[in-house]
Amino acid sequence: MENLKKIAGIKAAEFVTDGMVVGLGTGSTAYYFVEEIGRRIKEEGLQITAVTTSSVTTKQAQGLNIPLKSIDEVDEVDVTVDGADEVDRQFNGIKGGGGALLMEKVVATPTKQYIWVVDESKMVEKLGAFKLPVEVVQYGAEQVFRRFEKAGYKPSFREKDGQRFVTDMKNFIIDLDLGLIEDPIAFGRQLDLQVGIVEHGLFNQMVDKVIVAGQAGVQVLTSTKREIKEANDVKI
Repeated sequence: MENLKKIAGIKAAEFVTDGMVVGLGTGSTAYYFVEEIGRRIKEEGLQITAVTTSSVTTKQAQGLNIPLKSIDEVDEVDVTVDGADEVDRQFNGIKGGGGALLMEKVVATPTKQYIWVVDESKMVEKLGAFKLPVEVVQYGAEQVFRRFEKAGYKPSFREKDGQRFVTDMKNFIIDLDLGLIEDPIAFGRQLDLQVGIVEHGLFNQMVDKVIVAGQAGVQVLTSTKREIKEANDVKI
């Protein structure tokens, strides 16, 4: 499995060229992408500027001498490569298993080409088997938790070392054990409207390409959103 993640991460680095602003994702698969970018800078003289999606990735990038800027210091990001916890056939996904969903979505939003790297086990028919992370402000977090309980979402506060996990943005995460999300887009909109929720782990219709590493090799899947955009670009 680890080897598949490495293959996907290295493949994704092929989409990075000189002069780009590059979003560096967070997680076990994105780790290998960041490592490959560091290698190319050192061995091939690749010239890029990067923005990161977590304190963990910032530390990794600094160790590899990857030039960094804050997301607020760039107008847009040329390509962002990140992992995903689940991806369905409509190219909706669940992210946030590593606890960086808010920063990941902030970086993904101004990105021109958003790429996920996954192993084949992450590709699913329907989302929901992976618990959906919801980032909430600390003030009133119990209120949000009780609302989720009442709705039957089977919530649990994420913990680390016996304490409530605190994100880089100083929020809590409530994981929802939904089992199956029939309509991720509608459910995402519903969460967007709730007071106390900062962000959720549904990344709907955001990704452009998904690089899937499996026993049979590497596949690069292009989302329908990207196909429509590319067709329109050709017409123009």
